[in-house]
Amino acid sequence: MKSLSEITDFYYTNLHPVLKELEKRRENVKSRILMVFSVVLLIDFMVFSYVKNNLDWLFFVNVAILVFAYKFLKQDYTKEFKDRVIKPLIGAIDKNLNYSKDVHISEFKFINSQLFSVIPDKIEGNDHISGDIDGVRIELSDIHAQKKHLNPKGSESWSTIFQGLFIICEFNKKFSARTLVLPDVAQSSFGNLVGNWLQSHNSSRGELIKMDNPEFEKEFVVYGNDQIEARYILTHSLMKRLLGFRKKSSKNIYVSFVYSHIYIAIDYGRDLFEPSVFKSLLDYKVAMEYMQTLYLAIGIVDELKLNEKLWSKI
Repeated sequence: MKSLSEITDFYYTNLHPVLKELEKRRENVKSRILMVFSVVLLIDFMVFSYVKNNLDWLFFVNVAILVFAYKFLKQDYTKEFKDRVIKPLIGAIDKNLNYSKDVHISEFKFINSQLFSVIPDKIEGNDHISGDIDGVRIELSDIHAQKKHLNPKGSESWSTIFQGLFIICEFNKKFSARTLVLPDVAQSSFGNLVGNWLQSHNSSRGELIKMDNPEFEKEFVVYGNDQIEARYILTHSLMKRLLGFRKKSSKNIYVSFVYSHIYIAIDYGRDLFEPSVFKSLLDYKVAMEYMQTLYLAIGIVDELKLNEKLWSKI
């Protein structure tokens, strides 16, 4: 796997001409989207001129039109960006990786991670990456998992369980128990006393496991059904690396150790590898965001040292 500086060199040497081409496409797409927006505003003005009441429906119509137009006008540009920028960028990071822009990790694997207590009614996603890095099998994709709700009148609504990057790596030990490492929302929201009480009464997640790393305890809460195995897995070195990964990503991170796999969910709250429409592709910050996100996600093998044979498989 190449270094970030090597990937940056590749990006500007090999992909910059492509980005200049795509920048013209982006400007065209942006103009067309703004044109649709202007037409919708004009129609709204005309409606307001003749209809003085009962206009609640207009807001929902506007949103539906704008969302449809945005997705429709952007789709070809998005496809070309992923084929000509994201795919070669992934290949440059590691030649053993495969990329498919229209595929995502399966619902079965998402549920099997046991990271989220709510079972999704719908899972969408894209940008599937898979392959071997240093002998470790890795698979990741964008995931949007949602739950359906029905109100007493039968109206349907959806809530998000998780949206972000979902990563699966083969771990170098077969676990006999389950260990969950979750963001410590209770303690950070309610303080140590109330937070610890809430954590200890969250029986649906398993037994609360206290770790002897104060900094780790501030960021994460650990649950499992085997105290000894959980501490065996979460060595001081691994806790330090998880903390480092949390700081680099600046996002909530969920980790589980189930059977012989490690599952990692990073909550970005958006689709990561979609090209910008309202920001220039030639902007250095935009370019670095794509590279750093990819490098951070694929580099999880090295970051957590999954290729080191810390334990032998049972």
